[in-house]
Amino acid sequence: MGQLPTLAVVGATGAVGTVMCQLLSARKNVWGEIRLIASKRSAGRRVVVRGEKLAVIELSPEAFDGVDVAMFDVPDGVSADWVPVAASCGAVAVDTSGVFRMEPDVPLVVPEINPEQLRNRPRGIVSSANCTAMTMIVATAALHREYGLKELVYSTYQAVSATGKAGVDILLDQLEAVGKDLGLGTRSGNVRQVVGDDYGPFPAPVALNVVPWAGGLMDEGWATEELKLRNESRKILGLPDLKVSGTCVRVPVVTGHSVAVHAVFGVEVDAEDAREVLRHAPGVIVVDDPLAGEYPMPIDAVGTDPSWVGRIRRSLDDPRALDFFVTGDNLRKGAALNAIQIAELVAEEMAG
Repeated sequence: MGQLPTLAVVGATGAVGTVMCQLLSARKNVWGEIRLIASKRSAGRRVVVRGEKLAVIELSPEAFDGVDVAMFDVPDGVSADWVPVAASCGAVAVDTSGVFRMEPDVPLVVPEINPEQLRNRPRGIVSSANCTAMTMIVATAALHREYGLKELVYSTYQAVSATGKAGVDILLDQLEAVGKDLGLGTRSGNVRQVVGDDYGPFPAPVALNVVPWAGGLMDEGWATEELKLRNESRKILGLPDLKVSGTCVRVPVVTGHSVAVHAVFGVEVDAEDAREVLRHAPGVIVVDDPLAGEYPMPIDAVGTDPSWVGRIRRSLDDPRALDFFVTGDNLRKGAALNAIQIAELVAEEMAG
């Protein structure tokens, strides 16, 4: 057996990078050296990976010397600058940012769905999907393979941790501020008065509220998160003309994105048949027993790897359509785990 490949984790001290390190310690070991890379501010910190305290080194071109695979979880601007540097140093760069996802010569890979796309990476870059798209796409892809997807309508319920530590901190601060005041939320403006003017990364309070906005403003009132879901779903499924429409909503949940999905297929569907398809789909767990009070919810899915799917039912008005609810940990499969799965496939390819 040859030498095991060297892996770099870029952004190792961030929210997703921390989860990457935890998962690398728990999964089958396919790596030789693991190198942790972050900004100058984090350089020198020690992080435990595979039972060993590793020193974080500063991001630089030299940091990629001898690296075979580099996983990136950093802001878009950092990815734009440094992912090509890693690739030029000979590493396969696995990027979780949105910078390269829609580039035609960069594969957008979800290993349960399109692992074959990994073979075509002329720039040495592989993209991992947006955390919200990831929540629903594994289950949706399994149903598409069986029935042929024609149209997708969704509403999201997105956790604050997708915006990093700042999002979590502002929610917890706001929850502490509202406390047990039973009068809050009973008249317009009183929640805003209590939580103050600092909404962190959000345009409005998230405590005792839902905010129908995620991302930046695009043409005709669409949010960037909504267009990401549309564009990435099309690319991952290989359906460039798929009709997709939806609304992204931020909710007062720390970790765990959820999506309510209305999917229209090319043939008539049966709810029990669909449950059976999903029970056998990799990366999916079916939690669907309303009589027993069993539904997929983020408080149960957090800290786990699969997408949890339930509320599966055929549309009352269209025998070709299914409605279902899916939730998953946006920091695990939504970001860290998918990148690791991609990296492991590359390591397997390198092993021959």
